[in-house]
Amino acid sequence: MNKENKLNFGWLLKMAWRDSRKNRSRLFLFVSSIILGIAALVAIYSLGYTIEKDVDAQAKTLVGADLVFDNNQPFSAGAQALMDSLGEDRARERSFASMIYFTKTGGTRLAQVRALDGGFPFYGSIETIPARAAKTFQQGRQALVDKTLMLQFRASVGDSIRVGELSFIIAGEIIKAPGKTGFSTAMAPAVWIPMQYLDATGLLQKGSRITYTQYVQFSRPVNMDKLMANIEPRLETEGIDIETVETRKQTTGRAFGDLNEFLQLVSFIALLLGCIGVASSIHIYIREKLASISMLKCLGATNRQAFLIYLLQIAGIGLIGSLVGALAGTGIQFLLPSLLQDFLPIDINMQVSWRAIAQGIAVGLMVSVLFALLPLIGIRNISPLNTLRITDNNSRMFRDPLQWLVGALIILFILGFSWLQLGNFFQALIFTVSVIGSFLLLAGVAMLMMWLARRFFPSSWSYLWRQGFANLFRPNNQTVILVVAIGLGTSFICLLYFVQDILTRKVELSASENQPNMVIFDIQDAQKNQVADLTRTFQLPVIQQVPIITMRIEEIKGINATMARNDSTLDISPHAFEGEIRATYRDTLTDSEKLTEGILQPAGGKRDSILVSLEEGYARRLHVKPGDKIVFNVQGALIPAFVGSFREVDWNRVQTNFRVVFPSGVLESAPKFHVLVTRVPSNEVSAKFQRSLVSSFPTVSVIDLGLILTVVDDILDKIGFVVRFIGGFSIVTGLVVLIASIIISKYQRIRESVLLRTLGGTGKQILVITALEYFFLGSLAALTGILLALAGGWALAVFSFKTSFAPAPLPVLVIFLGICCITVLIGLFNSRDILNRPPLEVLRNDL
Repeated sequence: MNKENKLNFGWLLKMAWRDSRKNRSRLFLFVSSIILGIAALVAIYSLGYTIEKDVDAQAKTLVGADLVFDNNQPFSAGAQALMDSLGEDRARERSFASMIYFTKTGGTRLAQVRALDGGFPFYGSIETIPARAAKTFQQGRQALVDKTLMLQFRASVGDSIRVGELSFIIAGEIIKAPGKTGFSTAMAPAVWIPMQYLDATGLLQKGSRITYTQYVQFSRPVNMDKLMANIEPRLETEGIDIETVETRKQTTGRAFGDLNEFLQLVSFIALLLGCIGVASSIHIYIREKLASISMLKCLGATNRQAFLIYLLQIAGIGLIGSLVGALAGTGIQFLLPSLLQDFLPIDINMQVSWRAIAQGIAVGLMVSVLFALLPLIGIRNISPLNTLRITDNNSRMFRDPLQWLVGALIILFILGFSWLQLGNFFQALIFTVSVIGSFLLLAGVAMLMMWLARRFFPSSWSYLWRQGFANLFRPNNQTVILVVAIGLGTSFICLLYFVQDILTRKVELSASENQPNMVIFDIQDAQKNQVADLTRTFQLPVIQQVPIITMRIEEIKGINATMARNDSTLDISPHAFEGEIRATYRDTLTDSEKLTEGILQPAGGKRDSILVSLEEGYARRLHVKPGDKIVFNVQGALIPAFVGSFREVDWNRVQTNFRVVFPSGVLESAPKFHVLVTRVPSNEVSAKFQRSLVSSFPTVSVIDLGLILTVVDDILDKIGFVVRFIGGFSIVTGLVVLIASIIISKYQRIRESVLLRTLGGTGKQILVITALEYFFLGSLAALTGILLALAGGWALAVFSFKTSFAPAPLPVLVIFLGICCITVLIGLFNSRDILNRPPLEVLRNDL
């Protein structure tokens, strides 16, 4: 053996190969736990690379133009002249929310009306049925209607709709429009009409919320960075937003990036879950190899040689497992576009990604070796005397300082991987602490249960029940690994269900009992009393009727948008000046508000200054305190005001809540619209009331909470399905670990079962004991996971969603019973071999 003591790599490979011949099926079983995790990672990696490539390739079709200008008020003459001097082709659009009336069925629905003039989109196309409709609808009084509206109201091409005070013939059904996703069209289905008929609809009223858009196309190459540097300073003072192909690529990439990062981390959790199974399995495998390792050392092998022989075995099998997982992930990736098509505004063209495969294999090999090192390090402490006297005290986990070092490396790997995915060290640290905390908590609960089972052993139970119960804490038990693996998977799936249930219940709660469930807006001053009278005619209550004025922030504490953009040291973010604010005026609080600081300005009387009340969260984002000065731009008029108070607002209520409230006597003459809040008792009354409302006041709009609930339900179902699909890898990995652990424990239990048969136990009794053991294990794992999910769901409901937590017991019970049954069935199926072993085997020690 002296020659081999020189660490001959060829000899190590030969010994690893020879030693594995009898145990290859066992070794493949060990790494089967990581295959699904690698498959999920490779699939998500491939999807990410494909979408990154497709966004680059389809960027122009996302925007439909080279430049897009947006504003919430008409462009000034100077701005319009500047935009008209750019490019060779231009198109104009006016968009706003309005009620659409379907003449044939009498149905009404809030939709996004887009009045178009010109050849937009310049890149890509509006896909319609019939195809020519997108190009011909501007030639007459015709409209394009989104497919969701056509389906909902059973409309056909050739039917008519009314938009405001004008009727249009439906020229085509919109299948797809540039930059729109399935979710965006579900929430705000579009209706396109020719710009030339917009004034005749009567929808352009003072105070109406209209977005003015101009599209520009360049027929020859342009240095966009230089152009933007020239025009941005000239347009930003008017609040005009500018979008280019590059900025749309960035926003689309960021939007998918958040989802992709989440899915990658969920897949990584599944992989880590499988690695726990690898560590446990290798630990038992090395214990079974004590005699072989001791014999190698008796023949002259060094500790390093013995260690490397088994490390090469695990690395080889880990590499094969990673390859299998990468191949599976490559196949799974082609299912993902159909799952994510409603999330993304592009066409996904999946193909094999060798980069993703290489990354998946590298990660799989690394984690399998890292987690296998924990039990493998114990080989160094195995004595040659174990050939005569078997002891395994030295093989216990974390009795060796090097095992603590490996544990630290594992934690660093998890932190590094999550940091790489999230790009933020603090978020990566939180993720790492959460993952490790969950594993430790589940392991701690399992060990506590084992201690309680031993401490309060039910001696009065029957023999079979006592045997099954005692297997929870006997040597060679699998309690900790099964509770961690199955418990984490169960907890993850349950928590997803609880979150979806919480969100749905929040909307349902808003629609329940005496809560308002309908909002009527875009009511002009002259229509205010008439709309209220019509509401009362239908025996509906006028719960709220408030004015709304649109405005922007011009200055905060003397700082304007230009100063905030140019000086990053200021505590005012440039985002504070972006977007539109909808404010109201009154001198009292509503029942959804509570004053937390300062005072409201009283009604009437002489005032030296205007005191506004801000919602406290909004005030924190603006970095203002009572007494600070804010200048508001109310549709061109600058109004200076001072922060007078902060309010806590319950945003869960279906009523008009505001971030900014002015006192009376300031905004009464400003262009505005009114909002009326009511409650309808049924869908039938809602439909009749909306038809009468739109017929009498075609320019007003209605938000029906019942319709919103249906859309939200659909969105939550789709999001939940995508997350469950990826998260399902965790629960399936947990089941694979369960199967592997049960098979491994089967080899450990053969001796005990054969001894029972030798002492007179029947096959039926052994099956009952086995079934009871796995029932206790399954119920313990499922119960632990469900309890963790309940705790997490309660915390999310109370602290994040600010609502009550009342999960439905039936789905929870189904999950619990399902996990228990699966565990018992797998345990019994894999224990059949025990009954076929003759009792003589225990005397031969051929176990």
